Amino acid sequence: MTTFATLITLTTFPKLTIIFDLGGVLIDWNPEYVFREVIPDAERRNYFFENICTHEWNVEQDAGRPISVATQLLVDQYPEWESEIRTYYDRWEDMLGGPIPETVELLRELRDRGEHRLLALTNWSSETFPVALARYDFLHWFEGIVVSGDEKTRKPFPDIYQTLLSRYEVDPAQAVFIDDVLKNIHGGEAVGIRGIHFQSAAVLRQTFQDWNVHA
Repeated sequence: MTTFATLITLTTFPKLTIIFDLGGVLIDWNPEYVFREVIPDAERRNYFFENICTHEWNVEQDAGRPISVATQLLVDQYPEWESEIRTYYDRWEDMLGGPIPETVELLRELRDRGEHRLLALTNWSSETFPVALARYDFLHWFEGIVVSGDEKTRKPFPDIYQTLLSRYEVDPAQAVFIDDVLKNIHGGEAVGIRGIHFQSAAVLRQTFQDWNVHA
């Protein structure tokens, strides 16, 4: 699914700024890769993610909360789950499933053609992002990356989009933002950036072709 912006032709913009999300678009990350082993029982594992190490808890680290503070907060609340809670960040690297190859290839083609600016905007802890930066060469293909943990805010709040726009002197009317989370697309649209709700590299490639953006 793409947004209403897919109806707009971009042929009037000879140099587009293409802004990529990272997790779920270029990098596969999933805590299940670790916790299927740590908590084999699916019902108990679902309880853990829905009530203890929740999405809401995790995104606070993306917004800059220190991992040590976040971990101790849950250990104090749920001491009976201490081992599992500490495992979350102790084995965080094992949650990285690797690059999403088809999207990385599309990024490579865009880089090699050199017709458009390439930036990234990611919700990611500043403490763990250096691991990804060292592991994945393609992260160095971007002109710049705005990391939420560094900025002490996150998508979909407008200030993080504004940070990217001002830091890299981007005209939002000549930019497009790709993210697998729809509310993050809406956050970008609120500051004037067209959005593509990422579903797969194949759909993204077709959308680019429809927009006359050549990879």
